[in-house]
Amino acid sequence: MEQEQHRNIKASWFFKWFINNKVVAGLSIFLLLLLNIFLLNKVGFLFRPIGDFITIISLPLVLAAVFYYLLNPIVDFFEKRRIPRLASIIVLFVIIIALIVWGLIVAIPNIIDGVEKFASSVPHYVNIAQDEVNNLLRNPRFKQFRPQADQFADSIGNQLIDWSKTFSATAVTSLTSIIGKTTSVLISLIIFPFVLFYLLRDGKNLNHFVTHLLPNNWRKDTSKVLHEINSQLSNYVRGQILVAIVVAIMFMIGLPIVGLRYAIPLAITAGFLNLVPFLGSFLAAIPMLIVGLAIGGPFMLVKVLIVIVIEQTIEGRFVSPLILGKQLAVHPITILFVLLTAGKIFGVWGVLLGIPFYAAIKVIVVHFYWWYREISVLYREEVGQEEFED
Repeated sequence: MEQEQHRNIKASWFFKWFINNKVVAGLSIFLLLLLNIFLLNKVGFLFRPIGDFITIISLPLVLAAVFYYLLNPIVDFFEKRRIPRLASIIVLFVIIIALIVWGLIVAIPNIIDGVEKFASSVPHYVNIAQDEVNNLLRNPRFKQFRPQADQFADSIGNQLIDWSKTFSATAVTSLTSIIGKTTSVLISLIIFPFVLFYLLRDGKNLNHFVTHLLPNNWRKDTSKVLHEINSQLSNYVRGQILVAIVVAIMFMIGLPIVGLRYAIPLAITAGFLNLVPFLGSFLAAIPMLIVGLAIGGPFMLVKVLIVIVIEQTIEGRFVSPLILGKQLAVHPITILFVLLTAGKIFGVWGVLLGIPFYAAIKVIVVHFYWWYREISVLYREEVGQEEFED
């Protein structure tokens, strides 16, 4: 009797269209997620101290994580050759300190001098570039675009005036904020080497430490998720930094060949901007084109543009596929949306860290999805009619 009643329930329209329906289940999960977000928003003040704590420790942790992913393969390499892990870490720290001292004494002053000269020349070059654009617009062929260009220039000028007034009115507050942030950065720079040291020494045991706190039947799957996240993040960090270095080197070679001044600062800027996925190369091209137009006119602009096209071709066809590959498997459109959203919410940190965080969350969501498929009746094969007739 109970078996027949159970069959009748499974065969009923309510079970078919509501209980055992993927759309209803998906909507229910979505509504529960929205409800959780709403409740968390209402009690957000309770989590504010936690947010402040995360903000304080985020910079040293991020720096330590980046350097950990860069240096850990070297430490593992020496450890496999029976060199004590602690000894290799100490040697690496000594080498890094020596490089920092060398940079402070030799390299950084030259770079700063070049950057200062470039920065002091920017207004002059902007004026020259503006004159070139005006001369171009005086051409009868481009005369129709003159009103729009004048309107755009006036708009930029008004915005600069408004910005200067706002800055003057809030100068004291801004100075206090800058001092506070500078102090925070200095403290983070002091703390992060210690965090890095312990990560390099004990980082390989972190997976075991986390999973050991969980129930036994959760440990295997959690360990797999953590291992995959670690693999994706390590590949991404190493790949992005290596690609950025290669991009900077290519511009250091290409820009002097065409005779562009301030090639080194522009190349270093391009390397840093290339850390921003997908958009970094386009952002790096803007100052190069402005300087090229200001210094050498349209002819230099064309030469700089040729260098950029060659660099983009080499990077897109050879460097990025060889170094990065497709380890994140993230579509370019998704990258754009993640960058826009994370940049709007978290600023520069969101632009730099949005993609790796998205990749980590994606790993968790994918594993959760497959776990849900295994335990849910919604994804099992439909029961044949003969089962109801047994």
